[in-house]
Amino acid sequence: MVSLASEHGTDTVPVLTSAEAVSVARRLSAVFAEGAARRDAERILPGPELDELSASGLLAISVPAAFGGAGLPVATITEVFRILAEGDPNIAQIPHSHFVYVNAVHHQATPAQQEFLFGEVLAGKRFGNAQSEIRSKHVRDHATTLWPAAPGRWRLAGEKGYATGALFADWIPVLAHLDEGGPLHVAWVERTAPGVTVVDDWDGLGQRTTASGTVRLDDVAVSDDRITPYHLTFTGPQTYGSFAQVLHAALDAGIARAAIRDAAAFVTTASRPYPDAGVERAADDPLVVHAFGEMELAVRGAEALVAEAARAVDAANEHLSAESAGAASLAVAAARAATTHASVEAASRLFEVCGTRSALASLRLDRHWRNARTHTLHDPAAWKVQHLGRFAVDGTLPPNHGQI
Repeated sequence: MVSLASEHGTDTVPVLTSAEAVSVARRLSAVFAEGAARRDAERILPGPELDELSASGLLAISVPAAFGGAGLPVATITEVFRILAEGDPNIAQIPHSHFVYVNAVHHQATPAQQEFLFGEVLAGKRFGNAQSEIRSKHVRDHATTLWPAAPGRWRLAGEKGYATGALFADWIPVLAHLDEGGPLHVAWVERTAPGVTVVDDWDGLGQRTTASGTVRLDDVAVSDDRITPYHLTFTGPQTYGSFAQVLHAALDAGIARAAIRDAAAFVTTASRPYPDAGVERAADDPLVVHAFGEMELAVRGAEALVAEAARAVDAANEHLSAESAGAASLAVAAARAATTHASVEAASRLFEVCGTRSALASLRLDRHWRNARTHTLHDPAAWKVQHLGRFAVDGTLPPNHGQI
């Protein structure tokens, strides 16, 4: 672990090795787990926890080594996400877009932009997200626009929803058309810039403390040096989409593992056995043990597919081609489909193995199902299976976009 001097006026966060990143993630996950149920029940936003996460150096692990970062592989970043999600998937989801847009800077920003934005990350700053639009026709339809104001100057206007991370961000990357009908670009605006309003109006049944609310952009000033292309990301083979998607899969895998963990704790300490089982402990009921075995099998399989998918993204990054990018997308599609099923199923069967008492609202065990059901709706697992099926039938590679 090293710390470097920063040109941004402060010391940088620690630069972690892979082993250190996993170790730090495990430590923080255990801390975050302690307050997760209360934060969910009372909708306490995890501001202090996010500050601790930023200070740990974990949010800088994808900054390339050429710019002073760790440049850790996708396999490590994915495992860090899975571990954090096991502690509190809300805290894990908030910086998801941070990593996605650090990746965007790596691939599409100019060297000067990279120097500045990577420097911000190394100084502990957080990126948010203002991408999706509630009133659009579909997830890839956008009305938000950058209008020309003067040479090198633009005005940004629009409204974004599901803006996870924006409330806690220092910088909000905004997806917008460059002039009316022009190609999509990313406008980098400061969270506190005039005309930027972040509204905490998220009221999801799960992932309640991600603050995935609304961002309103009212005539926000943006200069050329704070605009990066987005449309160019998909003009050739890319792992931008598979990287974002494998992190989503890791979040669901973490939720599934947490559900089994809490179910086991309850069954071994608080659950009464069913009389017909003829055992002293519910944990010795053969039907309960068998159910746990089925849950463990599904979750282990999902975890293995997540790890395999992350390695496939790393492999594609090493030797990028249409074939390697397609292979990564297919591996990630399998992981997303498996983790969707495993997380929802484990979080539901938790009550089956724990029995009547587990339904008490005061125990807050339902949060695992609510978190799984909410996060797995991010984009449909059925389309992952569709693309896998097309490849199995006739070798068709998946489409080249950010949702696969």
